[in-house]
Amino acid sequence: MASGATLQGRACSTLGSDDYSLYSGLSDEELLELAIERSLADSNAANAQATSSSKPAMQRQPSQSARQHAQAADQEVIPPTANPPGLVGATRSSYVTRDGQRMVAWRRYDGTLIMPEPEEEENPVVRAISADDVKTVKEMAKSDPESLTQPNKDGWLALHEAAYYGSLDCLAVLLRVHPGMINKRTPSEQTPLFLAVSRDKLSCARYLLENGADPDLVNKDQETPLFKACERDNVKMVELILQFGGGVNKICIQGWTALHEAVCRNNLLICEMLVEAGAKVGIPNMYGLTPLFVAAQGGHVEALRFLIKSGADVNSQAADGATALYEASKNGHDETVKILLSQNADANIAARGGLLPLHIAAQRGNDREKLLNYASYSYCSELSVKIVSMLIPATSKARVRRSGISPLHLAAERNKNEVLETLIEAGFDVNAMLSHDRSKMYEDRRSTALYFAICNNNIEAATMLLEAGANPNLDTFNPFLIAVRQGCIRTVTLLIEHGANVNAYIPTHPTSFPAAIMFCMKYLTLLKYLLDNGCDAQSCFHCEYGSGPHPPIKTYHRPRDDIRYNVDVQDYIPVQFCEMISTPSVSRCAGPIIDVLLDYVGNVQLCARLLEHLDSYEGWASIKEKSVLPRPLMQLCRFRILSLLGRERMKFVDFLPIPGRLIKFLRHEERSALL
Repeated sequence: MASGATLQGRACSTLGSDDYSLYSGLSDEELLELAIERSLADSNAANAQATSSSKPAMQRQPSQSARQHAQAADQEVIPPTANPPGLVGATRSSYVTRDGQRMVAWRRYDGTLIMPEPEEEENPVVRAISADDVKTVKEMAKSDPESLTQPNKDGWLALHEAAYYGSLDCLAVLLRVHPGMINKRTPSEQTPLFLAVSRDKLSCARYLLENGADPDLVNKDQETPLFKACERDNVKMVELILQFGGGVNKICIQGWTALHEAVCRNNLLICEMLVEAGAKVGIPNMYGLTPLFVAAQGGHVEALRFLIKSGADVNSQAADGATALYEASKNGHDETVKILLSQNADANIAARGGLLPLHIAAQRGNDREKLLNYASYSYCSELSVKIVSMLIPATSKARVRRSGISPLHLAAERNKNEVLETLIEAGFDVNAMLSHDRSKMYEDRRSTALYFAICNNNIEAATMLLEAGANPNLDTFNPFLIAVRQGCIRTVTLLIEHGANVNAYIPTHPTSFPAAIMFCMKYLTLLKYLLDNGCDAQSCFHCEYGSGPHPPIKTYHRPRDDIRYNVDVQDYIPVQFCEMISTPSVSRCAGPIIDVLLDYVGNVQLCARLLEHLDSYEGWASIKEKSVLPRPLMQLCRFRILSLLGRERMKFVDFLPIPGRLIKFLRHEERSALL
């Protein structure tokens, strides 16, 4: 009971005496957790108010796109009071027990509470330095000077703490007592100078340099204080380090120089200072990226102009073959592209994948941007069109052909309709085919830009390509079959109007009848439309078994990559219509399908399996009677006329010089013709 009373009293003092009655019924554990929660809340509020005056968080500027290309992780100077492992980002709270023991509790970002544990006593040296208590530091230096040379549990010396907190007076006292510590390093190999620079403590950095600190000692990532000053975008700090002879061409672990960092932040003043101090503008990092490449990738116009003026090679290539023009085009920096082209940047240098700047500009962005933010999508589209328009005159069409892929393919694949229109108007071949190596990367062996547009169900793009003369029958797999499978009547109609082969077959899955019929068996309206436009219905009634017994239906397991590996598809026995219509998913609709097909044939003999389907349902008896020979004279006349006209002409029957009644008769609309 005594323990409970104590906990309740302590919770009451934390929560407020007016709230005591509200919590008197809670258990000891509940009161303890509640007290910690309130303490955490108070601590957070206090920290928010004291952010500017207390120890600021060490956060780097957001990583730039060039740094992302280099895959370099941002590094921070870790303070000596960092959270324990596994508790990064957790909130810390301290309290005192009834026995006077100081305790610390942690709450993770997800809200879970870590059980309290005894709080380690703060190092008196750290406490004095963080409070800028020079008097205490002087007393320690007199009474026990050796204690100031001992590292704490984090491996930091008192001098590191003074540089980190920016306590110039404490720093001066420590160096007078132990001047030999000036270049000592932390476990992360950070010198006092590096820590002062990382924390933007200019006065401390100046004092250290004036007293012999080495400006070229690096941390574990091989970063110098000058590199860190450029990273912090601190002009005065850069100027200070250069005054004391800091090396301008030192490279970090990833090959970046101070100039890379300055360009990455588009700080023209620092760039000028570095080049004036002897910085080389053409040093590549481990990925082959020069400062010019970084400027182009980030769209830093001022830095780009300065580097070109300073002699940077505009056609330098990264390890993957990309040029500055390629990256500027990829990232949508139109002004950067304009500057590079004006400085004779070569638009015909391909990256390792064979793509030119025009290719990457044509495919920049995708339809997902449109879903997320239409305004952003529209702006990106305008930029893409602008960049493509600038690159077209500078790009050799012969070089585009040698690449094995047209920018039309990429624009169609990414639904970049505005870019597609620009390329068509510029005269790019709408029937350009992917090279064999590029085509075989797709399982369906697609080859044309039209195929990409149809696969995306992009009617606008398909219309532009077809009206510009795209041939819809060039691909191994006819895009017409893709449209039929998608069930989009608008696309199907568009393709038929432009000469698509309605009797196309699938090379790797041979059938004895047009493949389009297989894809629209469940959509009788679409099936009828295809038959009206010349689809071959007669082949559906050709069966090698006829009225004899049929073998059991077999499931054909064919390799997925028949075309890739040049498997002879003639070795496969074509699937017959009676086999296809007997599959469980279609057989329930067999009667209506046969009924529609009979309207487009003359005298045909139904095979045993089709008759078996018609006999399976009483309501289909009339369909069976319809197939009995001979067929009605009207139907035979219709079939004869259709045969004379030819299937291809049926697509344009409305334009043939024949009476309107006859057209309706051919379309099985004779009743409306009589009316």
